[in-house]
Amino acid sequence: MKLVASLTSPYARKIRVALAEKNLPFELEVDIPWLADTRVPSYNPLGKVPALVADDGELWFDSPVIAEYLDTLAGPLLLPADRAAALPVRQAEALADGITDAAVAAFLEGMRPAERQDPAAIERQLGKISRGLTALEARVAQRKGCAGEALSIADIAIGCTLGYLDLRFAHLGWRAAHPQLAAWAAGLLARPSFTTTAPPAA
Repeated sequence: MKLVASLTSPYARKIRVALAEKNLPFELEVDIPWLADTRVPSYNPLGKVPALVADDGELWFDSPVIAEYLDTLAGPLLLPADRAAALPVRQAEALADGITDAAVAAFLEGMRPAERQDPAAIERQLGKISRGLTALEARVAQRKGCAGEALSIADIAIGCTLGYLDLRFAHLGWRAAHPQLAAWAAGLLARPSFTTTAPPAA
């Protein structure tokens, strides 16, 4: 298998963590989608990472679909086989991914020249992040789709979301605002699958 990914992408990190947890070998092709010479569109017509090239040549994207594909191969299941049991996990994963979406949007808006930035748009995204983290903390406390005995794709997604906030929005101080979430995440982020996929400082 080959994974096409950016090292700072939280969505790609989610798949790298999943591959590590499942002990699945793969080739990593680092590609930055917004560079002029990117080859990402040849793997994903939407021009986004991650994209996975399976051993049979099939192309898979985006991260929730890739994660589900990996569950068909080997290793511990990251999503319950029972559809009803999988729903809370999927919901927690979607919540984490939605927070990441908001963080990426806020980061990209903040990268625009100052005179072209929309402060109101950034504030809207920061509001989503704040509300999302509150909801995540409640889910972790209730073990609702995440924080169970077995690692799930929701746990992985949450860890990657929090890691992205550490990378791009450390000034928000999410740990102080959400101590229960922080206490649980400390153990999660210490797993080798997370420490070995930590994004480079950028």
